[in-house]
Amino acid sequence: MEQEKQNCRNGDYCGKIRDSVEELNTLLHEYGNYIVGRMGLPYEKKNLHIVSIALDAPNDTISALAGKIGNISGISVKTAYASV
Repeated sequence: MEQEKQNCRNGDYCGKIRDSVEELNTLLHEYGNYIVGRMGLPYEKKNLHIVSIALDAPNDTISALAGKIGNISGISVKTAYASV
């Protein structure tokens, strides 16, 4: 973990994180009409940032957004559906 923190001090690694965040925020803006809520949690112990997004959208829209987010470098996606 110390190595990861060290890497984040150089501009290249932090630049990659910023690029991923900008790309994620752009996608979320595009799908904003479907987003009910969003919560971000920093998990410093594991050097992670967890984002939870609640959507009210058709399944194909949710799948499309999850696929696009999953294609962003450094980001992984897990999707859960609920009938409401």
